Amino acid sequence: MKQRTLAREVSIQGNALHTGEAVTLTLKPAPANHGIVFKRIDLSGAPELRPRIDQVGDLVRATTIQSGHAKIHTVEHVLSALHGCGVDNVVIEMNASEPPILDGSAKPFVNLILQGEPVEQAAEREYFTLDAPVSVTRGDSSIIALPANELKISCTSSDNRGIHTQHLSLSIDPDTYITQVAAARTFTIYEDIEELLKLGKIKGGSLDCAVVIKGDKIISKEPLRFADEFVRHKILDIIGDVVLLGLPLKAHIIAMRPGHAINAELTKALFERLQEAKKPRKKKPRPATLLPTETSLDIRRILDTIPHRYPFVMIDRVVEFIGEDELVAIKNVTINEPYFSGHFPENPVMPGVLQLEAMAQAAGIILLRKMTKSNGGTPFFMSADKVKFRKPVRPGDQVIINAKITKMRGAKLAVAECNCTVDGQVVSSAELMFGVVEEGDE
Repeated sequence: MKQRTLAREVSIQGNALHTGEAVTLTLKPAPANHGIVFKRIDLSGAPELRPRIDQVGDLVRATTIQSGHAKIHTVEHVLSALHGCGVDNVVIEMNASEPPILDGSAKPFVNLILQGEPVEQAAEREYFTLDAPVSVTRGDSSIIALPANELKISCTSSDNRGIHTQHLSLSIDPDTYITQVAAARTFTIYEDIEELLKLGKIKGGSLDCAVVIKGDKIISKEPLRFADEFVRHKILDIIGDVVLLGLPLKAHIIAMRPGHAINAELTKALFERLQEAKKPRKKKPRPATLLPTETSLDIRRILDTIPHRYPFVMIDRVVEFIGEDELVAIKNVTINEPYFSGHFPENPVMPGVLQLEAMAQAAGIILLRKMTKSNGGTPFFMSADKVKFRKPVRPGDQVIINAKITKMRGAKLAVAECNCTVDGQVVSSAELMFGVVEEGDE
């Protein structure tokens, strides 16, 4: 796919959400491989800022980037719109420190971009295709990014009281973004408004640019644009915050109660993975062969077989192989698990994303066992479908993990059906896809 810029410059005016400043924002065409750059024309020397994760400063209810004395607040909506519309190269000129909030969604920015007429350039677009799971946890929020051949976001949004819980999963492309994501408006909890004002935030906030949740009531100047508008706006924010990676991403992001702080942690973890992927690849020792005669695996044999290490080993023992395609494993969940310190201190619950990782590790082991009879290779986790979390897993639980290979597409692709049970009840399940990479393959 080719890189894109705008055919002509376009401008929009409005007031900023947090600073309350009047601002004019202008999008200007830029050459191939230029990227997205903010330009503060109100400051001496008109300093430029590239939106990158290492430039992030304040993350209270918005994402702020800073370079030297120059700051740009609340960058996520305009960045989300640019990514959603597939625009790679543009200069964003502003005569203040924050883009206009407009109606609180990304739709006005989308309309501005379309007015500027996106056009293809000669250079090819470079993607970062995630090659291994990445996960982050912060308090009662968690996000995992899984390998995928597109950008897909599955998001669950809820407040501290569990009211207005919403879930949505979308594959992100320009058509989907413009019709299903861009119009979703920012929102806040009524009880948070006073604290935000004390922090010097939302000086330009009003019902013209936000939806307010008060208990089980919705306060808005117009009806909700979607029945699940809140989770759609969370997806909008995730897209804008992940732009700070610096390259368009191909991954499946699964987010539980996301926000700008944990979005930034995810982007930082993805950036570290991107930097690692750029390093020259070292030849790795092949995993130990799983013998067809082995009927179970203790932790030593598991560590011989898979590359994972503490604190990311999610299987304690393989207790049974059932034929060539299925196994049963266990994970003993103890209060000493490192994630319980933040998830949650007063009510410890095993994150669903780590249950998903346990299922992936179990499926990887049975797939490695099958491959000992073929040409070998290394299974890489590609995608997760039909993911369901049914019951909480708590300290003291023994999680029984069942993984069964249901499809083999040649020697390169495999699909596994997996579930986790506690006391005979299913607590989570998923259908996982793996790609088998032989040594020397790219």
